[in-house]
Amino acid sequence: MQISDFICSTAPAQLYLSPVKISPVLLTSLPFNPIRLIFIIVWFYLCLFFTQRAQFSPLIPKKYKSISYIICLVAGPILFLVLIIVDTAKKSSKSDSGLFETIAEQLRNIFDLIISIKPRLGKQAAVIKLLDSSGRNIKEIYGHASGKRQDSHILDLTEQIVAKALDQRASDILIDPTSESLYKIRLRVDGVLRITDELKAEICKAVINSIKAVSGMDISEKRRPQDGAFIAKKGDVNASFRVASAGVLNGEKLSIRILNQEARTFTLADMGLSKKQYLIIQDALKKPSGMILMCGPTGSGKTTTLYAMLNEIDRYTRNVITVEDPIEAMLPETSQIEINPKADITFAKALRSILRQDPDVICVGEIRDEETAEIALRAAQTGHLVLATLHCQSNAAALIRLLDLGVSPLLLSSGLSLLVSQRLLRRLCEHCKKPAELTEGLIREFQIKGINYTNMFDANGCRHCYGTGYFGRMAVLDLLPVTDELKAGIADNKAIIDELKSNGKSKSRTNLRKEGLKKVSSGTTSLDEIKRVIG
Repeated sequence: MQISDFICSTAPAQLYLSPVKISPVLLTSLPFNPIRLIFIIVWFYLCLFFTQRAQFSPLIPKKYKSISYIICLVAGPILFLVLIIVDTAKKSSKSDSGLFETIAEQLRNIFDLIISIKPRLGKQAAVIKLLDSSGRNIKEIYGHASGKRQDSHILDLTEQIVAKALDQRASDILIDPTSESLYKIRLRVDGVLRITDELKAEICKAVINSIKAVSGMDISEKRRPQDGAFIAKKGDVNASFRVASAGVLNGEKLSIRILNQEARTFTLADMGLSKKQYLIIQDALKKPSGMILMCGPTGSGKTTTLYAMLNEIDRYTRNVITVEDPIEAMLPETSQIEINPKADITFAKALRSILRQDPDVICVGEIRDEETAEIALRAAQTGHLVLATLHCQSNAAALIRLLDLGVSPLLLSSGLSLLVSQRLLRRLCEHCKKPAELTEGLIREFQIKGINYTNMFDANGCRHCYGTGYFGRMAVLDLLPVTDELKAGIADNKAIIDELKSNGKSKSRTNLRKEGLKKVSSGTTSLDEIKRVIG
């Protein structure tokens, strides 16, 4: 039996191919039909492609994944066409728009996605390089830059993990042992952790050792906590990383913080503040003295907002000095000092030396103790503008904590000029957000409070946002200018503490929720996100 007869008798050829006229000369020279062979090859690769897509598709429930793989291997394009039709019908039934309008909207989203991907197609992916503090490549540290050693694939895997974190805009990489034989790699993207990989213990231990080696840490020490740092270079972009290790159950845990390099160009205009909030902060920054105190929990964007404030200051005419742990971004025309406990460089000692360097603006990365707080507040009294951060939940909690640290109420009242409490809310993905389904009770509540609920949306999930429904974050702020009345209240220590403990915390949370609801009514975030972050 000839090959051409076999191809003609196959089911795909009979079902999907119409008879094709080929010249007799070509048939005598070739033992098969080339068009049908090309079709079979294309069909085969399409099935493989859609099988891979089915693994990440939100349209297919997890319990049907295995069945979908088998169907995709046989008829991949047909299955996805059916799923798209079903998804389009569901969306058109839930929304007020018709079927054809929904199809047109999906086609526009696909077209926008193709446009966003198109510029990358012509460029070759930049190779990422991991460097230590002296600029040596990770492969040079291991002594086999040529890549001939058997463990070179571990170094490649390490670079891939870091590259994936940068591509997905992660702020942290966590490598955790879940059992004696398995490790999980998680990325914190937009403030939420997601699992990206699961590796065997022996492979992941080698990855941890390679990261510790490039970070200048002792790879033989598995139990004692260690700190380190390294740099990743991808094309013309450099990213700095801080590494912390600790011995935990079943092995060693590694936490990698990716420092925000975009903070140096961030401004208050980029934060999406209201006009009133912008003017209050600008007024505080124009004062020659006083303290602006940023409050919020870990990961709420306090340092980035500090950089945005520093970028509003004319650093050519004012001497700006910062004390940070660590330095997250390089600011031009700024003297930046990094804390180093091993060299006995602390916040308090650095601040004392700064006051002898004729500063106009002092930025304190974090107030951790009474000594640092007192020096910073006295500097704010003596003609210096001081920007600082404090880990706490609200503006009221910041005042209580400073008083509990032992700071004099008179010093606190005379030094403070503005308190800022901040949270970060995730933005809804513009590619997949859907109209919010509000209960009648919520609608009545919004009507009573005069809140516009017609433009509210919920998260949905798509490939662009990795199924989360969110992409990027924005800040919501609660500002508390320290007026003369509040200064008098702070000076009366007992009275202000009683008032703040009873009303201050709930009032601050109410203000943050009010600012968050403004973002919800504009369609940029969701009610669920407000509940998750603010409560």
